[in-house]
Amino acid sequence: MSFLWYILIGMAAGFIAGKIMRGGGFGIIVNLIVGIVGGVLGGWIFGLLGISSSGIIGGLITAVVGAVVLLWITGLISRRMS
Repeated sequence: MSFLWYILIGMAAGFIAGKIMRGGGFGIIVNLIVGIVGGVLGGWIFGLLGISSSGIIGGLITAVVGAVVLLWITGLISRRMS
């Protein structure tokens, strides 16, 4: 997959993760950025668990899982700082 596909899948994953984590989102732009970073995090988590994914759907699922985890962690941090 090209770099552009990774960005597009990450943006879609950030949007989906923002919808899954009601109240855990930080706005559309930040959720899109979180989706891109979440794609990397999801790939790392899946690698640790020995799960492999392929194709666009597999990449999207991986990125959504990573983005949800990242939104959850950032939500915890932001609550502690408040």
